Amino acid sequence: MVNKSFSVLQSVVIAVLLMGCGASGEQKTEENKKQVASVETFVLQKDRFNTALNLPGELISYQQVDLYARETSFVKKVLVDVGTEVREGQMLASLEAPELTSRLAGAESRWKSQEALYTASKSNYERLLETSKTPGTISQNDLDQALARMNSDHAQLESAKALHREISDARNYLEIRAPFGGVISSRNVNPGAYVGPSGKGSEFPLFTLQEQKRLRLVVSVPEAFTSFFKEGDEVDFKVKARSEEIFKASIKRHAGALDTRLRSERVEMDVVNADKKLLPGMIAEVNIPMKGNDSTFVVPKTAVVNSAEGVFVIRVANHKADWVYVRPGRSSDGNAEIFGPLAVGDKLVKMANEEIRNGSEIH
Repeated sequence: MVNKSFSVLQSVVIAVLLMGCGASGEQKTEENKKQVASVETFVLQKDRFNTALNLPGELISYQQVDLYARETSFVKKVLVDVGTEVREGQMLASLEAPELTSRLAGAESRWKSQEALYTASKSNYERLLETSKTPGTISQNDLDQALARMNSDHAQLESAKALHREISDARNYLEIRAPFGGVISSRNVNPGAYVGPSGKGSEFPLFTLQEQKRLRLVVSVPEAFTSFFKEGDEVDFKVKARSEEIFKASIKRHAGALDTRLRSERVEMDVVNADKKLLPGMIAEVNIPMKGNDSTFVVPKTAVVNSAEGVFVIRVANHKADWVYVRPGRSSDGNAEIFGPLAVGDKLVKMANEEIRNGSEIH
């Protein structure tokens, strides 16, 4: 009888547990139905998606040149210093080379000597030519030799003139002049210094000249964003030295090729810097607007699910959830750009998640 009572009690306990599990399962199902029933949807539309890209950039001078001495010489005078603003053609320094003066004097002497020889041979040929007009006075051979001598002396005279011009032009290099207007940003010589071409007396340039009233803003644009940049577009940028000010620049030049190491394209913008607030070498924070070329599907970020199974949105069709896999694009201000097999007018779940299973019923 005891065993029989224990068996009856055990059966009652199991029945109670099963009833509890059934009630719990029914409760969870009801909760799931309530969660599914409360989802919010929106109608899919196309829009032109405009965003901005923030990239670091570098300001460099519009033109920059290192000036070296053309001839081996000594510095006679230095007329400018670091920070001096110069104009095009202004003399920056004068050099002296005594041996160059001696070479010029020798070239001039040789020129005069060859000129005298040519004058004599020319006169001789002209006399012989005039005399030869009387038959039997001058042989043709003597006349030909006189002509050849005159031509040879003329060639020697032209050679002497060319040598004189060469040395005379070399003397002009003893005056260092600015090739364009700008600011002297570096000076490496003093009077009396021995200078010459790079590697032959001058380890460093005499001066570094930079044009600073116009600057170049250089940005490396990643490959994925190169199609959004057009010549003439205006961008904003800031620099740390003047963090409260916003400067403007316009896109002027594209490299037209990608850097093989960075997989990016060099884009240059012109910056007007008449007040010289900006300096070459500054790092800029560039804000570049990216205007969409075509209208695309734009949805709230919450409507896009990024899961291990892929990136998808949930479309509601005939009261059932339909996972539609998409390719994400740009995102900004809580919205995202998507590409996929969708159509204008589709109903999408606004707060999508993986708990809304594909094919599940949505009321």
